[in-house]
Amino acid sequence: MSDAAPSRFDSLRQWAAERHGLPPEAVDLRLAAGDASFRRYYRLHLPDGSTRMLMDAPPAREDSRPFVAIARDWAAAGLPVPALHAVDLETGFLALDDLGDTPLQACLVGEAETLAWHERAMALIHALQHRTTPAGLPGYDAALLARELDLFPEWCLEAWLGMPAPPGWATLREALIASALAQPVVTVHRDFDAMNLMVQGSELALIDFQDAVAGPITYDLVSLLRGRYCRFDASRFAAWVEAFRRRAVEEGRLPAEVEPAAFLAQAQAMAAQRSLKVLGIFCRLTLRDDKAGYLVRLPHFLAHLEDSLAGLDGHHAFKAWLAEAFRPALRERLGDRP
Repeated sequence: MSDAAPSRFDSLRQWAAERHGLPPEAVDLRLAAGDASFRRYYRLHLPDGSTRMLMDAPPAREDSRPFVAIARDWAAAGLPVPALHAVDLETGFLALDDLGDTPLQACLVGEAETLAWHERAMALIHALQHRTTPAGLPGYDAALLARELDLFPEWCLEAWLGMPAPPGWATLREALIASALAQPVVTVHRDFDAMNLMVQGSELALIDFQDAVAGPITYDLVSLLRGRYCRFDASRFAAWVEAFRRRAVEEGRLPAEVEPAAFLAQAQAMAAQRSLKVLGIFCRLTLRDDKAGYLVRLPHFLAHLEDSLAGLDGHHAFKAWLAEAFRPALRERLGDRP
C-alpha cells in the first residue's frame, strides 16, 4: 500500500476524499515516486478516469510554502508547471496536475533525439529567465555557494574517503565563488536536470522547483549540460554555451560586452562548483540519509568536474591531485562497496 507511516497515508486518503468529494473507500491512491527529500508522491485515480498527483510533504521535514508560491508565480508567467488544485500547508498535502511518468532522461535514447531534447530544454531555461523576476527568491550568495562547496571536503573526502582537503582547495573554492558572483542574477531553478523535466508530447514541464533562487545566469545551463545522464564533448558544450550567450545578450539578460571566452569560462567554473557540490551531496545522501543508488553516480560527476576544470586556466595543484589521488581513491572505495 505505502512505504509511509500508515497513519499519515490514511490521513492523506481522508484529505483526498474530502477535497474531491469522494467516500474514503473510493479513493484509489498509488505510490508514484519518492525523491532525495522526505516528499512522497501518490497518483490519485478519480472515478471519471482522470488523475491527480498528491504530494505528501511532512511539515516537520519539508516546507511547502516556497513550492506553492513559485508554482503560482511561474504559472502566472506562462511557464509549464503543474497547476495546484488543493493546498493544505498545515498537513503538508497538495493536489497537483499529473504530468505523467516520462521524465526527460527516458527520451535520451539516441544522438539526434538527445540533441533535440537538450535544445528544447535550453529554450525553457531562456523562458524561465526572461519571463520571471528573481525578486523575492533567496539569494545564491557567497555564503550559500561556500556551504555547497564545503560539502565536498566534509562528506566526500573526510566522511566517505577519509581524505584531507587537497592542495589548492582554498584557492579553487574562492575562485569558483568569485566567478559565480560576477555573473548577472536571474531566476535559477537550481536542479534543472533531466529528471526534473517532464515530457508532455513534444514539450517539457518543470517540477521540483521549490529550491529556486536568485543566482548566476549559467547555473541552470550547466545543470542541464553536465547533469546525471549525459556527457558532451568540449566542442558541443562550448557551442551550446555560446548559443546561450548570444540569446541572453539579444534578450537583455547579459551585457553585450561579455565576450564568448569569458562567458565560457564562467560556465566552466559554475559547472565545476556544481560537480563538487553534487559529489558531496551524493555522499551525504548515502551516509547520513541512508539513500541508495547515489554512489554509483560519483564517477560520472568526477568526469564532469574534470571536463570543467580542463576549461579553466590555473589550479594545477588541484587538477594534479584529482588525477593522482582522488580518482584512484574513488575507484578503490567503489570497488570495496558491498
